[in-house]
Amino acid sequence: MKILILCTGNSCRSQMAEGFLKSFDENLYVVSAGTEPSKEVHPKAIKVMSEAGIDISTGKPKKVNKFINENFDYVITVCGDAKETCPVFLGNVKHRLHIGFDDPADAQGSEEFILSEFRRIRNEIKRDFRDFYEKELNY
Repeated sequence: MKILILCTGNSCRSQMAEGFLKSFDENLYVVSAGTEPSKEVHPKAIKVMSEAGIDISTGKPKKVNKFINENFDYVITVCGDAKETCPVFLGNVKHRLHIGFDDPADAQGSEEFILSEFRRIRNEIKRDFRDFYEKELNY
């Protein structure tokens, strides 16, 4: 089973979703990418995923073009805000899904509030991707 998770920056949501899917089943081939990749995985995404027991610190944001010649069983977009444009993958795909989330990197306020937003989104991603894993992949 090959899964590509797409967002714009590939620094928060898609990296967290990739981490969770890999933690659910090590036999899945899961990658994430973005249309405008950031320079690094967001440090707060790394922190809150570490709190959940998942290390995404070695992840690197990747441009979606890297995977254009690969075939995927699922391509899942995770952008959520109406002002965002969800990326489109033009490669060979069996199933396209959208599972949207707010971008925690947009959170403003105290450090405590921003971290709480990263944790909220992390928990939503875990819940929704667990549902995807159990219902769509029949596990």
